[in-house]
Amino acid sequence: MTDKNRAFFSRHARTRARRSIIQAYYQLQIGKQPFKDILNEFEADRSELKKADIEYFKTVFKGMVEASDMLDGYIAPLMDRPVKDLDPVERAVLHLGCYELLHCPEMPWRAIINEAVELARMFGAEQSHKYINSILDKLAQQIRSEDISATS
Repeated sequence: MTDKNRAFFSRHARTRARRSIIQAYYQLQIGKQPFKDILNEFEADRSELKKADIEYFKTVFKGMVEASDMLDGYIAPLMDRPVKDLDPVERAVLHLGCYELLHCPEMPWRAIINEAVELARMFGAEQSHKYINSILDKLAQQIRSEDISATS
């Protein structure tokens, strides 16, 4: 496999992992199941993880769960409503985007926002992708200001 093909597969594997993260995080919020049970279910029973970056899924999902309150703290000041009023899908996508902006410096900030917008289009309400884009863009200005100024 060439480096180009490996990078292509890697991007798709990460995209699949992100989809599963959103589904697992949503399930955690709605079903109130323990983290371990959801993680085990996704690893054992979910076909979408077969071609996903499983390590990324586990690391980011666990990180989001552990940092949930901290992630709310980052997004709350940027919102026009209380975090508790967010749709669970919107909250999952915002938490994923926030987590990646904070903990995945190797990922370009624009790619993080683009992936989040696509996830919101896929799983969220009709116009939620615009809201997600707005919040994560403001957040990126704070968290990744050096990266943004370097690309401007």
